[in-house]
Amino acid sequence: MKFFATCPKGLEPVLFDELKALNVETPKQTLAGVYFSGGLEAAYRACLWSRVANRVLLELHRCPAENAEALYRGVQEVKWLEHMRPEGTLIIDFTGQSEGINHSRFGAQKVKDAIVDQIRDETGRRPSVERQKPDLRVNVHLQRGEATIALDISGDSLHRRGYRLQSGAAPMKENLAAALLYRCGWPEKAAAGQALLDPMCGSGTLLIEGVLMAADIAPGLLRRDYGFVYWTQHNNVLWQGLLAEARERREAGLKRVSSRFEGFDADAKVLGIAQDNARRAGVDKLIHLERRELSRLSHPAIDTAGLVLTNPPYGERLGDEPTLFFLYQHLGERLKAEFAGWQAAVFTGNPELCKMMKLASDKTYKLYNGAIPSQLQIFNIRQRQEKELTPVSPSAVAEKPTPEVDTTSNVDSEVPVVLSDGAQMLANRLTKNLKQLSKWAKRQDISCYRLYDADLPEYAAAIDIYNDWVHVQEYQAPKSVDVVKAFARLQEIVAVLPTVLNIPAEHIVLKQRRKQQGTNQYEKQDQTERFIDITEGGCHILVNLDDYLDTGLFLDHRPIRLQIQQEAKGKDFLNLFSYTGTASLHAAKGGARSTTSIDMSATYMNWAKKNFALNGFAEARNHFLQEDCVKWLRAQKGESYDLIFMDPPTFSNSKRMHDVFDVQRDHADLIKLAMGLLRPGGKLIFSNNYRRFKIDVALSESYQVVDITRKTIDLDFKRNSKIHQCFEISKPEAE
Repeated sequence: MKFFATCPKGLEPVLFDELKALNVETPKQTLAGVYFSGGLEAAYRACLWSRVANRVLLELHRCPAENAEALYRGVQEVKWLEHMRPEGTLIIDFTGQSEGINHSRFGAQKVKDAIVDQIRDETGRRPSVERQKPDLRVNVHLQRGEATIALDISGDSLHRRGYRLQSGAAPMKENLAAALLYRCGWPEKAAAGQALLDPMCGSGTLLIEGVLMAADIAPGLLRRDYGFVYWTQHNNVLWQGLLAEARERREAGLKRVSSRFEGFDADAKVLGIAQDNARRAGVDKLIHLERRELSRLSHPAIDTAGLVLTNPPYGERLGDEPTLFFLYQHLGERLKAEFAGWQAAVFTGNPELCKMMKLASDKTYKLYNGAIPSQLQIFNIRQRQEKELTPVSPSAVAEKPTPEVDTTSNVDSEVPVVLSDGAQMLANRLTKNLKQLSKWAKRQDISCYRLYDADLPEYAAAIDIYNDWVHVQEYQAPKSVDVVKAFARLQEIVAVLPTVLNIPAEHIVLKQRRKQQGTNQYEKQDQTERFIDITEGGCHILVNLDDYLDTGLFLDHRPIRLQIQQEAKGKDFLNLFSYTGTASLHAAKGGARSTTSIDMSATYMNWAKKNFALNGFAEARNHFLQEDCVKWLRAQKGESYDLIFMDPPTFSNSKRMHDVFDVQRDHADLIKLAMGLLRPGGKLIFSNNYRRFKIDVALSESYQVVDITRKTIDLDFKRNSKIHQCFEISKPEAE
């Protein structure tokens, strides 16, 4: 019999070695799997014992299949009553295409028709389709005009062992975890009694798979169903014998295990999930789980060496990277301080982060975590790192206990960095800026402002003051800049701020600013729900420094907001793309007769309402609409306003928008729609932050257009005069 065991991309060599160890005949590695041959026992053993395979397919037939008719005929060449009962159930998995079959669903339908028609013609009865637990799962792969017809004797994917009913965020599949352990040589280490430790264990998959290997426990023992159970050629006596053998090996293996297994995580909830998973796997007594921050990672109380294997977070949200830099740096420091003589391995979808560990990898394997290209980097921790990377900064780092890693983006309060010459220049520049801007801010009654905006190119960040908090946004470095050097400079920024500003380091919030498209700047990054009350122009405004890339207040628009406050008295004010409603708030403070704020985001509409409530403004005269502004403008009839403010995004392809929006392309039409709502003598203030923006000159033929950009740039943004462009647009007075 010919079989094909499938596996995730990149794991083919691991699966080949595993099947070879199971003594299958003629294993042959290919893309996404391994061919092998043998009797039923070989197939059953692969299903029961393979830790890496997804499925085991029994090849039945190959046939030409350039079109649907040829596929139908080829499928009918198989005698299907040899494989299923006439009234049984089946499901078809179809992959590939040819000139005449270009859709998998169409191909699957033809295969199903061929099987059902054959059985109905021979017996007068017909099988039915069952998607959940069919008696027979048929797999057809079409490639280069030839169809390979096979039975999936594994049934559900073999990576589903049955012990993991719950998982943490971004769980790793069980067969990938097993493959990582194989790549680290864990079976040999376990045989020698070495330890396995995961400092960020999540739901415990790596540890549980490690115990299953060490205790010689078949990964398939916990599964209840296999694809061959209702196959008419299933040999139940043979299968039960293999199960009995596996149970005996498990009992003996559990008694023989001498390795220590430890898992730590900062999340108590996910540790509870790990404990439940280990209990279902029958290995909970062998795994020590403990809530522990990475900063407290230490060598187990044993003399033997071992393996530290972990899958740290690698950044799925905007602004994650600066925080993760610290996390990987701490991991490297703890490994060097505590685990000399051990082997460490890190599996990550962002290999650049591993540079922060300042360890030279001895081996690197390119793998995939689902569709994400990833790497397994293996390090041998020596007493003194002969291969350790050269420090990126001349600053000498004092030997101190590593502080706890905060899971928010707040900077740790004990990052020890001695100032380099460059950092001292930065400190001098910050001191100079502070002396100038703090006096100006006090005179203007401003409690939040931009202190620094990449004044020194080597220290590319924007630093904003919010009362006694500091919001640091690191500009994403070009690919030509080494990530370790960029992070070293970021550390120096963080190091000088507490001294220069006389604030606690935990009041520094750090983010990375990337080029934004669509609504990315509004995507949630954290869940702190921590708001700070700041004042501007007599208004109280809530800002959130943690949860989003932007804080809820665009500091560069301060002069525009204050202008609106001065001009709004007795007027009906419309705020389009209103964000958190701060321009409307200033209009209300200035005595507007009414304000209307429109934005697509329910989150920011609620935020705007909180701002108004904080200032005691009732909703009776202040209206909040969650709408697509462009769509809303096109639908308006009869509405009119005295003062309109519009600050659209540069670009948006949000699913909630009626269409893709590009401010350069679409601004003229947008302005014309807004001007249609403007009363005689009214004014539209139009702003945007596209640096290369050019206003359509044709607008001047219909309206009075005045560029007021220069007077809307306050002292704290003089170095970045292209932060926005702003225009006053009004209708010419009738002659």
